Amino acid sequence: MTSPTEQTIHDQYGYWERAPLPQAAATPDAALAVIGCGTSYNLALSIAAASNAAGIRAVAVPGNEWLRRPQNYVPDWRGATVVALSRSGESTETVAAARRSRDEGLPVVAVTCEAQSSLARLGTSVLYAQTDPAEGIVMTTSASLMLLMGLRHVGATLDVGAAVAAARRLAAAVDGEARALTQDVRHVVYLGAGAAYGVAVEGGLKLQEMSQVFTQAYHPLEYRHGPISLVDTGTLVVMLYGTETPEEEAALVRDVQARGARVLGLGGPGDISLTLGETGATRLLATLPALQLLGERMANARALDTSAPRHLTKIVRIAESA
Repeated sequence: MTSPTEQTIHDQYGYWERAPLPQAAATPDAALAVIGCGTSYNLALSIAAASNAAGIRAVAVPGNEWLRRPQNYVPDWRGATVVALSRSGESTETVAAARRSRDEGLPVVAVTCEAQSSLARLGTSVLYAQTDPAEGIVMTTSASLMLLMGLRHVGATLDVGAAVAAARRLAAAVDGEARALTQDVRHVVYLGAGAAYGVAVEGGLKLQEMSQVFTQAYHPLEYRHGPISLVDTGTLVVMLYGTETPEEEAALVRDVQARGARVLGLGGPGDISLTLGETGATRLLATLPALQLLGERMANARALDTSAPRHLTKIVRIAESA
């Protein structure tokens, strides 16, 4: 029986196709602080990296960090434009950071799936797309929609039609290998470079939320510098290959395989290797549903219900301190 979470993974593509083009676009003279919490921060990592690649300066910052110590991330922070991501538009830290930014006179671009939310009301401009009403605690459609809107905002080249076709193929391929990927796994490592790093972190978060399996995420070559000490036969490594550095990433894959890990290679060699023909932002968006589905299948293997992840709520609200 298909879970509600899995159904939203499969149903998200129509939402991509209907997502409106942004009315606001970042300009080359902007300095962006892309903020969010949890999944939204992971997406911010990819959006900021894609923004820099497109020639617009950007840094990703967790919501509470931007609220409490923005000068640690942007020295002249009062000259920044804040791009704030929140599915609900009600995440306490992000809303508080957006409010402080507006009070300081900074432009705020609200990226959200709730048009009447607190964040949307704070936005100088709003990037809004309706998410699947069936989506529960685990962010699936909303995550891909906010990634899509953020990438468009910073001018990343993105072919939604190609992303939909590639995402369907990749998710189906991962599903076909699900048993081999999830059997006897105790530890999952996600590796991605550049703008793919945020998507790798998000893949790890999804699998950990859904299945309660320990995950880590790193830039690929950082993995040799200590974390590789945890690799054993219970390790699955998910490599999001970069188009610029496939040879050095393939060499790392051989290293972890020699130490007992299984490898899912997305766009390059692995024990299971799946082709990715797309590049850039199109590739980022196309990868996300497959990583979401891998989390669902790991949860299935452990007989866990992904509609009710342990200790999690749909909106994180905390008491604000002065």
